[in-house]
Parts: sequence; structure tokens; C-alpha cells
Amino acid sequence: MTVLTFYGKPACQTNRRQKALLRKAGIALEEVDLLAHPWREDELADFFRGTAVREWFNPSAPLLKSGEVDTESLSAAQALRLLAADPVLIRRPLLEYRGVRMAGFDMTRVQQLLGVSLVSASDAASGSVDQCSRPQASEGCR
Repeated sequence: MTVLTFYGKPACQTNRRQKALLRKAGIALEEVDLLAHPWREDELADFFRGTAVREWFNPSAPLLKSGEVDTESLSAAQALRLLAADPVLIRRPLLEYRGVRMAGFDMTRVQQLLGVSLVSASDAASGSVDQCSRPQASEGCR
């Protein structure tokens, strides 16, 4: 059985909902604490390939919300150094399945990658499974 590696933040309610959807669809998960993993810049780069630097960051991260980090002015190399040094800045979750790596929980991309449908009407009504980028996101999602 192929396992999806899910790099997330254990306290993040949105990550919990995402994992519950995956399990409900029969997807086996290997859970990795994104904040405790020893990230290398080259390893992180694989998750972000083909996306804009600003999309690599968790918009709820305190350093972004305070304006201390301006994602529009960073080069890819600068961004990777920041992300590796401070994983709370990383857009969650990071996913790895059959050699494919991606950042964020884009429902369409995740379903295509896994070849399954993840959302039923009841799931859609039970809460958001998008990024932890909503202003009302709980403290656990920052």
C-alpha cells in the first residue's frame, strides 16, 4: 500500500480536518510534525516547484501578519532559507505521494494526485479544509 506523507502542525484544526477527510477516503497517512522536521532548503524546494514564492508561506504566520516578512520582495533562495529556519512560516500541509510533492491542500490537486473523491455534501458543510489562512483561524493554526 502506498502511503501519503502528511507534514502538518498537530495543533492545527484545519490539518486535523484534512487528515480526517483523507482517512475517510481510505488513504493511509504517515504523519510528520512539520515544525519538528529538520528541513533542508533543497528538500523544501521540491514541494514548491512551479508556484510563486508568496504561495510558499502560511499567511497566518505571525511574521507575515506583522509585516516583518514581505514575501513579495524575497528571492526563492531567501525564501527557502527563511522557511527552513522557521517552519511556522511554511504553508501547510506539505504532502508527498508516490514521489510527487506539493504544498497546501488544494482539493482538486489532492483528489487528482490520489485518484479519489474527498468531499461529500456532509463533509463540505462540516468545516473548511483549505489553508490555515482565514482571519478566524484558531491559534493552533498559526
